[in-house]
Amino acid sequence: MKFSKFPTKAGRRSLSRSISQSSTDSYSSAASYTDSSDDETSPRDKAQVNTHGSSDFCVKNIKQAEFGRREIEIAEQDMSALISLRKRAQGEKPLAGAKIVGCTHITAQTAVLIETLVALGAQCRWTACNIYSTQNEVAAALAETGVPVFAWKGESEDDFWWCIDRCVNTEGWQANMILDDGGDLTHWVYKKYPSVFKKVRGIVEESVTGVHRLYQLSKAGKLCVPAMNVNDSVTKQKFDNLYCCRESILDGLKRTTDIMFGGKQVVVCGYGEVGKGCCTALKALGAIVCITEIDPICALQACMDGFRVVKLSEVIRQMDVVITCTGNKNVVTREQLDRMKNGCIVCNMGHSNTEIDVASLRSPELTWERVRSQVDHIIWPDGKRVVLLAEGRLLNLSCSTVPTFVLSITATTQALALIELFNAPEGRYKQDVYLLPKKMDEYVASLHLPNFDAHLTELSDEQAKYMGLNKNGPFKPNYYR
Repeated sequence: MKFSKFPTKAGRRSLSRSISQSSTDSYSSAASYTDSSDDETSPRDKAQVNTHGSSDFCVKNIKQAEFGRREIEIAEQDMSALISLRKRAQGEKPLAGAKIVGCTHITAQTAVLIETLVALGAQCRWTACNIYSTQNEVAAALAETGVPVFAWKGESEDDFWWCIDRCVNTEGWQANMILDDGGDLTHWVYKKYPSVFKKVRGIVEESVTGVHRLYQLSKAGKLCVPAMNVNDSVTKQKFDNLYCCRESILDGLKRTTDIMFGGKQVVVCGYGEVGKGCCTALKALGAIVCITEIDPICALQACMDGFRVVKLSEVIRQMDVVITCTGNKNVVTREQLDRMKNGCIVCNMGHSNTEIDVASLRSPELTWERVRSQVDHIIWPDGKRVVLLAEGRLLNLSCSTVPTFVLSITATTQALALIELFNAPEGRYKQDVYLLPKKMDEYVASLHLPNFDAHLTELSDEQAKYMGLNKNGPFKPNYYR
């Protein structure tokens, strides 16, 4: 199955900062983001061994593995499509010989994906793309089964890059596939291990930020391996970005602030799929929502959906909540933070932690007060407080959980993309970025329909001929959005 080419658009610390700004522009506070009952000793300073005698991992506490296994089993119940794919392809082992290094959120849902890849024949090594989203017990469960995992909740910036390096740099094992969320792993391998990068057979990337960075590499002529843009596949954009954020934005805000949404003035920066999901949920609970946008098409959609489109500087003094959903940098500046009213809640729903200028808040005249896990009060000299969630990192995965079923759709898409790239005959994919074809999106969707007892209508021969379609699909052209 051939993919359509997606057109390209016109110390450790110093190295890490030159490689990626997306994970390093925010500085971690001294306060721990783990439970108070957790051992405060750094996992890097612990000697841990699983029951099979392996120490090739670094997690918070390997003894939590049994608890993590239960979490994974719960997730499997709502990820039937991925389990179905595992059963269908397990016999032929389409990923036999694949050595996949992954950098994603490490949650129960991701664990189901990782164990599916292993069941399909792959060897995997894994690390976290976000320093706050790792579920420690799930990381322990994966390490117990023999998957080398290097991640724990509340990593420092130095820990983050150390974990990525431990994933990639191991004796007697060299990755030939990359699964990334945000591009940090890809750029680490590209910068620090160029010989490994050149031998990789394919990269699968699922975030706006990571895809943007792949296109930058491609445009500069430095992308020497084929890459799959999963983020812009329909099954990612329309489901994970839209429906997942529609539910998890409320969950993250409620768990951290106990806010009542009715009557609150909220500004959502960005009206892409993530912004649309957030606005739908907030509006339904009675919040007064306005939008900031750079794209006239998205702005027009916001207007037609009943939202005011404004500049952030015009409304910043009145807002109760500010939410960023762009993937860009400096969307909320220090000057705007200075103008916010007392008690304003600021958070980010985009992948990158650069959207809110958190670094500018690390200044002597401001006081940081940790009031609960993932919640900081930034106090100005006049006593004004701004409530910052997850230090500007991804709200829903740092502060709450996300719907398992939606993640099943994305994970199935990722698995199929890895299978396709790994098994593609030489020459099918050039050194560029590709988009999934509609046929594969339709296949992923079809695997999830049994959950709803949904029955698809079939075209008659006459209807198929009239529409110029194959009765089995694809039913839409690749450019259809």
